[in-house]
Amino acid sequence: MSRSDRSLPTSYFDDLYAGNPDPWGFESKPYEREKYAATLAALPRPHYAAALEIGCSIGVLTEQLAKRCDRLVALDAAEAPLARARQRLAGQAHVEILRGRVPEEWPEGHFDLILFSEVLYFFDEEDLKRVCTQVTRSLRPGGDVVLVHWLPETDFPLSGDEATERFIAGTADVLKPLVASRSEFYRMDTLRRID
Repeated sequence: MSRSDRSLPTSYFDDLYAGNPDPWGFESKPYEREKYAATLAALPRPHYAAALEIGCSIGVLTEQLAKRCDRLVALDAAEAPLARARQRLAGQAHVEILRGRVPEEWPEGHFDLILFSEVLYFFDEEDLKRVCTQVTRSLRPGGDVVLVHWLPETDFPLSGDEATERFIAGTADVLKPLVASRSEFYRMDTLRRID
């Protein structure tokens, strides 16, 4: 399998969703249900004032996360899944769903939780460094970051382990790892801002 050496363009995701409205089976796969339950269980706090979810897709995890947040900003690069996310979360005024390409179009504001679920490996090394900078600028003191990444081989610019380890190294002056776990298919890392 040949890996890309550049961040995946927005067109990659647009094309993916044009062929299938739920290309990863977020609504139907037992793997996804189990991973979402584990992700929510890994959150160090029962409730967050302001959370940011990068890569919300069709909003399945977003819907569950919204119950634990006073304000939730959910972002994705592709428009097609956002239409479904907006339908899923209609009537939840505390949830804002935005289209934006990270790291260039980082949402404004400060957050006490930032969640990356199966996202960081889509970035090349330079964009991942910029993501680290954006996180350290927008995460409140004492705030949490949760990383969830697929482990089997892909053709993405980084593997799940590479993306996670580079993120941890790139934020080490500000974020402290709290908990790390691995399953057969994914790893989950929780970090906290220490300054």
